[in-house]
Amino acid sequence: MSVQERKQRERADRERLIVATARELAEQQGWDAVTTRRLAERIEYSQPVLYSHFRGKREIIGAVALDGASEMAVAMRSATAAVSAPRERVAALARAYLDFAERNPAVYDALFQLDGGLAYAQEDTPEQLKDAFAALMETLGDVAGDGVEPELFTEVFWASLHGIATLTRSRRLLPEDAEHRIELLVDRLAVI
Repeated sequence: MSVQERKQRERADRERLIVATARELAEQQGWDAVTTRRLAERIEYSQPVLYSHFRGKREIIGAVALDGASEMAVAMRSATAAVSAPRERVAALARAYLDFAERNPAVYDALFQLDGGLAYAQEDTPEQLKDAFAALMETLGDVAGDGVEPELFTEVFWASLHGIATLTRSRRLLPEDAEHRIELLVDRLAVI
């Protein structure tokens, strides 16, 4: 391995460490606790090293969001892969989405609540975000109904899931009704 390749690998490793540490800190203490000073202390590098990777917290949030989008896509595809019946596939997708949001609140915030400098629903949308949407549409596009554009149906279903996730997290919905919400969403929106 050349010196250049080693330096590139070390740089990539450092960047992954920064992102993982930011995510860990945000999950433990919230995004307000994520500062370049705290990150530098935790990873044992100077703040200028952090700034050589990311211009600031906004870019770090964006990097966490991109990793999270990839993880969410994998979780949704895994949940639906073993299910063949359309209704059960949609319900499995909804459960996987809501479970991901509940288990990864800081990542979910990075994806959908905070400004990570990422473009959504545009030509320059990062591939990880496009793939997460594609993971939704792979299941939802089949149940959109006649004359309904699969992308539009997916957006509406996703918005419903996001609303449930957000309201559940803020304790504005009763936890004992979680499964009933999924059933209602699947039965009323999806054409199965």
